[in-house]
Amino acid sequence: MPVNSGFFKEIKIPQQRTYGEVVFPAALAPNAPESRESSALTAAIKYQKPWLDSLLHRHGAVLFRGFDSLSSASNFNDVVEAFGYEELPYVGGAAPRTNVVGRVFTANESPPDQKIPFHHEMAQVHESEEGACLTDGAVSFLLENSLTLTPTLSPAEIVLPVKIWHHTFIAHMVNQIKRRNVSSLTYENFPRGHPPTTVPEYPSKLFFFCEIKPADGGETPIVLSHVVYEKIKEKYPDFVEKLEKHGVIYTRVLGEDDDPSSPIGRGWKSTFLTTDKRVAEERAAKLNMKLEWTEDGVKTIMGPIPAIKFDETRDRKIWFNSMVAAYTGWEDARNDPKKAVVLGDGTPLPGHIIFDCLHILEEESIAIPWQKGDILLIDNLAVLHSRRPFLPPRRILASLCR
Repeated sequence: MPVNSGFFKEIKIPQQRTYGEVVFPAALAPNAPESRESSALTAAIKYQKPWLDSLLHRHGAVLFRGFDSLSSASNFNDVVEAFGYEELPYVGGAAPRTNVVGRVFTANESPPDQKIPFHHEMAQVHESEEGACLTDGAVSFLLENSLTLTPTLSPAEIVLPVKIWHHTFIAHMVNQIKRRNVSSLTYENFPRGHPPTTVPEYPSKLFFFCEIKPADGGETPIVLSHVVYEKIKEKYPDFVEKLEKHGVIYTRVLGEDDDPSSPIGRGWKSTFLTTDKRVAEERAAKLNMKLEWTEDGVKTIMGPIPAIKFDETRDRKIWFNSMVAAYTGWEDARNDPKKAVVLGDGTPLPGHIIFDCLHILEEESIAIPWQKGDILLIDNLAVLHSRRPFLPPRRILASLCR
């Protein structure tokens, strides 16, 4: 896909893979010395946002490399803000993180000798039920506007393209933020017995930024989720059928405070952003998460939730789960990985298949060595990521977006 202006140029890196006509990931560099400045980069991002979005959608991930002035968390935050994606509060995630500045956090702070398995960010978090019905001329309005409300909303107010369907003579809309009314349409609660829309509580996009290059190792391997799904289904069709039928249940025991010695060491206070158990229960309920309090912490139970999702924007199924990560990596003083995830009907997972799934993930992945100033933008619906062990120093920062 050609670049549509002179600011960016597409580059090749040795680790890229090609699937059909699509290179994974896309990689961009400045096209001129003056383009290396962070202020020029943020201006270009705002100007070329539609093209960058289409690039991300096509390739699943975009690496920005060679912007030498990107040297601090503040610079990184400016880049994140320039994209205009809505911020996602980090509620319900397992990794211990520290807020650095603005929308920027540390990446998983687990010890450097520990590997973090492949996962979609917060795939173990349920979608929350939220939405609205549109009445009073909604159908004609949407048809007249080609089923899109884009002309009346700013980009920051739109999560995904609007879709409507009919149910008992009412038009319903999903994936629309209820920040304000649109045109003359009215918003109403769902009728009794009518299933509401779901709003993902996991991020749609992730940013990673290399502030300090690792002394050795520490790559963030990435892999295309639909490729993983296809490979595993081809080899284990019966197992995938069970996953699609039953989903999975995740169980994790949290201490009161963060445990930096564990990759899943986030305590319940920071997980739910409160010191009040009642508030924690309310926030867990919004995620459809059950809590069982213990003497020194809490057991969280999530599910059954889907292990396989359908990516409507690309018309394909994806391996959207943290199953392999939980089964092979959710281990610390409080948690046994073999009990961390089971099928939605309570059946234990077949260990030999899970470890072969891990092998498939590794085989299909690519690992790009970090360079100082690199920014990696990931579509969380399309791509799983992980972390390899490393020798310090290494400082990778992250930002999560709806």
